[in-house]
Amino acid sequence: MAQSVRERTAELAVLKTLGFSDGLILVLVMLESCAIAVVGGGVGLALAHLFTLGGDPTSGLFPAWYIPTADMVRGGLLAIGLGVVAGAMPAAQAMRLRIVDALRRG
Repeated sequence: MAQSVRERTAELAVLKTLGFSDGLILVLVMLESCAIAVVGGGVGLALAHLFTLGGDPTSGLFPAWYIPTADMVRGGLLAIGLGVVAGAMPAAQAMRLRIVDALRRG
C-alpha cells in the first residue's frame, strides 16, 4: 500500500484539487487496502476449503482434515485486520499530502 500511494501521488493531489476532503482520501486508501486483503484472504480460504473437500490427502497422517466454520470466520476477520494495519500508515500519508508538493513530485 505504501508503494501504491507513492505511485499515485499525483492522482491523489488531483482528487484533493477537485475537492475531496482529507478524510475521504483516508477512507479511499483504507478501503482499497481492505479490499485487496479481503480478496487475497478470501481466495486463500476458498482454496483451502476446496482442498479439504477432496478428503484427507495425508492418508491418515493428520487425525482431522477439515476447516471448521469458526476458523474460516477468524481467517476472514484476520484478513480485514491485516488490511487495516497495512493501510493505516499509507492512508495517513495520503491524507496529509499537500497539493502543490504532491503535484511537484508526481
